Amino acid sequence: MSSTLSAGNFISHSTAETRWGDAFCREIINSRVETTRTLAKAIADAEQPPCAWVLVTGVGYYRPSPTAEYTEDSPGGNFDFFSRLVSSWEAAACIPGSPTRGVVVRSGIVLGQGGGAISQMLWPFQLGLGGPLGSGIQPFPWIHIQDLTGIVCHALESECLQGILNGVSPSSSVTSNGTFAQELAAALGRPALLPVPAWAVRAVFGAERAVMLLEGPRVVPKRTLESGYQFIFPDLSEALKDIVS
Repeated sequence: MSSTLSAGNFISHSTAETRWGDAFCREIINSRVETTRTLAKAIADAEQPPCAWVLVTGVGYYRPSPTAEYTEDSPGGNFDFFSRLVSSWEAAACIPGSPTRGVVVRSGIVLGQGGGAISQMLWPFQLGLGGPLGSGIQPFPWIHIQDLTGIVCHALESECLQGILNGVSPSSSVTSNGTFAQELAAALGRPALLPVPAWAVRAVFGAERAVMLLEGPRVVPKRTLESGYQFIFPDLSEALKDIVS
């Protein structure tokens, strides 16, 4: 086994499916939790275990709130399907007594070219039909894909680093869904005048996933910054210009 190892939601089913039925939820649990448990067992059984491994989970661990601000030490993890998924996922990565150093990166909404969240958002904005979801005041915890990979590499290379890191941009704590809509429209040179009503979001995506879109946690990368990581794209407008250019 190699000297370092990273795993995350990029090896699993996407949670961007339109609706979450029982069968899909079971697939999500199996792809995240069972895959991670298998990797943890392989590390535990290895004659030469890796020095470190990094697991990428999500900020869905934290309860949505328009006012509360969450650092890596904040409680969460037991209020809905996704928060319980993250708790089980992270618990599956624990290897008691192992010499392998473990780091968990709780990622925000990943923004990058050629897929992910942006691929689903671009076309209505390109047509001039974009706008905020619901009220637009809900927090929008985001991170550029280059910074997410940068944090993973930083965690693998920093020999004293272990535990939880929030994988969100420093400015995401003051970014709302409405702000994101305006900045994306500006990057594309389009208006953002058509908000999507909350009832329509619930009708299309179902109640469980609609919560992820209409509400959100205000997350701060406190330990990530304290660990010495320097963000490539701390500013939303520059991140979006890079992505849509």
